[in-house]
Amino acid sequence: MIQALVFDFDGLIIDTETPWYYAFQQVYQRYGFELPLSVYAQCIGTTFHDFNPYANLAEQAGVDVEVITRECKTAHAALMERIELRAGVQDYLKEAKRLNLKVGIASSSEYAWIEPLLKKNDIFHYFDTIQTADVVAKVKPDPELYVKALAALEVEGSQAISFEDSLNGFTAAKAAGLNCVVVPNEVTRHLPFAEHDLMLTSMSDMPLAEVIVKLSGSTA
Repeated sequence: MIQALVFDFDGLIIDTETPWYYAFQQVYQRYGFELPLSVYAQCIGTTFHDFNPYANLAEQAGVDVEVITRECKTAHAALMERIELRAGVQDYLKEAKRLNLKVGIASSSEYAWIEPLLKKNDIFHYFDTIQTADVVAKVKPDPELYVKALAALEVEGSQAISFEDSLNGFTAAKAAGLNCVVVPNEVTRHLPFAEHDLMLTSMSDMPLAEVIVKLSGSTA
């Protein structure tokens, strides 16, 4: 029986990922370079270990990485001014509480980034645990964030549903044994999500209760 939900944050609750890609694109093009989505996808939902878009452009353009970082963050901040919760997110959170489900976040981002955005959008109070990059040795695709979330919520992987938008997050959730609903955004919808349990274009596609029935065969 499903007892808990664990949400990713960036790109899933609030689509910060698409503005980041557009911000990087703007700055890359300003210097006469392109950033293919297939290349950028390597760092979606994880660290810059495999691909660092700041360092990559700085090296190509012969510019100090601090200058590139500042320009990209300025472009991203401007794009973020128009960003709201993704469709259906608040409905799922309200329904989860009505069904007495435990609710958590497992995010590769830092807590200092996530907390203000949760509070700004008045959804901080829905979460029973928030596991972030600050508390683990390895972020996604490593399953440690999800393992910690399950432990904090006191449930097994089979009793929880994860909601993810990125391939790295999906890989982490499946490795930790959770049921996984993929809700891709504009920059992740073309990624190869193999063996997902369910895929939605947004959480407004299907009521949470129906998702639970599809994944468990019973109501919460």
